[in-house]
Amino acid sequence: MTATPPPPDDGLTDAQRSLRAQLLATEHWSLLASRSTTQSEVLTRIAIFLTLVSAGLVTLGFIGQASGFRGWFGLAALGVLLVLALLGLITMVRVFNTSDEDMMYVVAMNRLRAAYLELDPGLDRYLYASANDDEAGIRTTYHFFYERGGSSVFGSSMMLIAVVESIVLGLLAGGATAAFGGPPVVAIVVGVVVALSSVALAMRWGYSIYRRAIRSLQPIRPTA
Repeated sequence: MTATPPPPDDGLTDAQRSLRAQLLATEHWSLLASRSTTQSEVLTRIAIFLTLVSAGLVTLGFIGQASGFRGWFGLAALGVLLVLALLGLITMVRVFNTSDEDMMYVVAMNRLRAAYLELDPGLDRYLYASANDDEAGIRTTYHFFYERGGSSVFGSSMMLIAVVESIVLGLLAGGATAAFGGPPVVAIVVGVVVALSSVALAMRWGYSIYRRAIRSLQPIRPTA
């Protein structure tokens, strides 16, 4: 059997350690509740945006059939796409902020695990989530087994919203080009360039938010 490690020599009585553990657990549950509420809210926001995009494109289809894709159809299409693009930008800002907030909660809970280990170092071998409040500790808590690389970004909600928003912006840019008399080929090229540029800018934006958060960290228990 593995010997039980001695209690830490921190000058606290058993009653004080027990009270500290209760306070830490209360804070932990508060962080979990806040994280869950934030995730639920942003998933609802994403679902609303995707529903609006779907409804907007279906509406354009009906308008096109009614107008024969002539006359006021172009103006209606640009109006609908502009509204969807603005809503998409708002949604993307919220998704990026939520990702930043989620990492904030992870750092806070990692630090609480460090406090648990100070109370009872023997818990260390039972924890999969990290007790280190630095970048390496964040990555460990997000995925326990191995480094996932770029797949975590490619499959994220941020990338989903960035791609959908970029498609809407590409349709808006291409439609505006055609509305001002541009040839169809030019309108398609403009739409594709705008869409790809929007994805690249969104990825750069998200990465800058991540690096800013990492630079602001002041770990008290960095990874060894």
